[in-house]
Amino acid sequence: MSKTFTRAEVAKHNTEDSVWFVIDSKVYDVTDFVDAHPGGESVLRQVAGEDATVAFYNLHRHEVLSKYEDLCIGTLEGEKPQVITPKPGDLSTVPYAEPLWLNPVYKSPYYNESHRRLQKAMREFTEVYLYPEAQAREADGKYISQEVVDRMASKGILHMALGPGKHLHGVELLDGAVKGEEYDYFHDLIVSQERVRTNARGFQDGQLAGMVIGLPCIMNYMKDQKRKKAIFDEVLGGKKFLCLAITEAFAGSDVAGLRTTATKTPDGKHYIVNGTKKWITNGSFCDYFVTGVKTDKGLSVLLIERGEGVETRTIKTSYSTAAGTAYITFDNVKVPAENLLGEENKGIYVILSNFNHERWTMACATIRGCRTVVEECLKWAHQRIVFNKRLIEQPVIRQKLAKMIALCESHQAWLETLTYQMCNMPYKQQAQHLGGPIGLLKMSATRAAHDIADDAVQIFGGRALTQSGMGRVVEMFSRTYKFDAILGGAEEVLGDLGVRQAMRQMPNAKL
Repeated sequence: MSKTFTRAEVAKHNTEDSVWFVIDSKVYDVTDFVDAHPGGESVLRQVAGEDATVAFYNLHRHEVLSKYEDLCIGTLEGEKPQVITPKPGDLSTVPYAEPLWLNPVYKSPYYNESHRRLQKAMREFTEVYLYPEAQAREADGKYISQEVVDRMASKGILHMALGPGKHLHGVELLDGAVKGEEYDYFHDLIVSQERVRTNARGFQDGQLAGMVIGLPCIMNYMKDQKRKKAIFDEVLGGKKFLCLAITEAFAGSDVAGLRTTATKTPDGKHYIVNGTKKWITNGSFCDYFVTGVKTDKGLSVLLIERGEGVETRTIKTSYSTAAGTAYITFDNVKVPAENLLGEENKGIYVILSNFNHERWTMACATIRGCRTVVEECLKWAHQRIVFNKRLIEQPVIRQKLAKMIALCESHQAWLETLTYQMCNMPYKQQAQHLGGPIGLLKMSATRAAHDIADDAVQIFGGRALTQSGMGRVVEMFSRTYKFDAILGGAEEVLGDLGVRQAMRQMPNAKL
């Protein structure tokens, strides 16, 4: 049974040989820890014998205490802790920290009980398994562990990442949280947004984002059904890894400008591929590369296996090497002709086929990331004391928070409106009508992220420039939000796409 102490007893332990203090009604004995304290021993001695709750939360995140539970020797007599310690799967109690549909006060026409079950199961999985893995990989720069990949595969998370479809039928999804046959784009939205809560942008792409954008090309365009099933089983089973290799140094958003070539052998049985690819997510550790190439009369797409002539080199970027971002060289790589995806010289249709889902998924992630930053800023503003006042008491801070909240809520609502259209349009209609709106949503969401990152840094001050402590989530976000403004189509390209698609619907008559 935990011991109890009076405040008077705690106050006696403020000597050189005994240092106790109180944080949230819990008594800590740090006598043997003062020399190891990262902030120096003087900080601890300043609060010896006192209630250090305000001082602690003015400098630290609540989760720091979990590292030092062994230093807690008891509680204050007749007092109970006031700080909320969430359990895995819990919803945040901070206003606007969750989308409105998760707030019991509000209603939504879009979500049912299967969505709520999936959200809770996915959050629990993220917090128990993905979050610790993400933080470890961000720190050491290594790729996602096979153990976590296997766990994701066994729970159907890799299947769900591809979106709704027959590939989910009969698959056990997070221990029955949702049936594969009923999985829709709102379930997909939930999985996308919950996985982002690892708060590690490099790992976010490192948890097999290459598969999400590359495997649909196999699913929809590989002619050999036996071979397709074998690749699917390998990749969705977590045994092999796959990425989409389109971008080159000379061709980013300009897909038609590819220079990597594929020349057919005289017998027509193989292609010989030469060229390079750059900034390829997961490319450093992949076994399969869905590759855009120039053939004799246009653009084609080939499935290339890692082997002789294929060389990958990790590129260091603004986010961690956990993403496996690669520079790839193809040097006289011999590729079987049956590895052609779709029709020769018509590869643009293969590449374009998944752009809507890719960009929509990125918008889901960006908007969820923005919301996490808003939550961090609200927490900080309520506990940070400056000039003898909490930050939240400053009108200028409230104004920044108001703008950040408005940007989050408006983009979540826009996202849900488009998601509803995706649920109620066949694929052909989606391709025809949603490319422009999704492009505009992604463009606007990353612009919102820019403003939110800027305001969050000002709210956190110097801590927002530090990769540890209270401001580390804001630091990560402000350092990496630009990835979503470039990957999957730059803001300017997507904005132009949205307007051009709208112009095609303009009436010919003068208005």
